[in-house]
Amino acid sequence: MKKTVVLGASDNPVRYSYLAVEKLNRYGHPVVAIGKKEGLIGATHIITEHPDEKGVDTVTLYLNPQLQKAYYDYILSLHPKRIVFNPGTENEELYDLAKKNGIEPMEACTLVLLGTGQY
Repeated sequence: MKKTVVLGASDNPVRYSYLAVEKLNRYGHPVVAIGKKEGLIGATHIITEHPDEKGVDTVTLYLNPQLQKAYYDYILSLHPKRIVFNPGTENEELYDLAKKNGIEPMEACTLVLLGTGQY
């Protein structure tokens, strides 16, 4: 199972970040949901702090590129294997930073990756 940090998590059930957290949980992946406000997605708490997580496989982004800047150092400190840039989150600056730090950047949709067995 691939420990995943969801950045931009929302407790609004129509948001893609909400659906991603639900689906990650359904597929058995450990999830750390980080949002701008606390909330709940099923049994997963949305937190606002940036915990020092170990063993992170994937950071999946649901933040526009301007909001991502505040998370650059945090994302890199997690040493994930990959960063998934979901549609609308594409960011050449963070993409390049990831590559320079040995992290695989992917422009993809977490929901599609899970649904097609490519996660």
